[in-house]
Amino acid sequence: MKEKIEKALDLIRPYLKADGGDVEVIEVADGTVKVRLTGACGSCPMSTMTLKNAVERAIKQEVPEIKTVVAV
Repeated sequence: MKEKIEKALDLIRPYLKADGGDVEVIEVADGTVKVRLTGACGSCPMSTMTLKNAVERAIKQEVPEIKTVVAV
């Protein structure tokens, strides 16, 4: 499952990297993915929107069994 999640994140990584950031998967358990936004994304005031509107959407689209994505 983690490979599917990484594949989904690879679709949005170019956009995150264009703004000086990235995302890394910390843990996958019970339908929840824990991620860490890094670089500029980690301290950006819009990081919550990025998490929900880009990261969570991309993961859920590719891996429908995921229920939620949270930042750690």
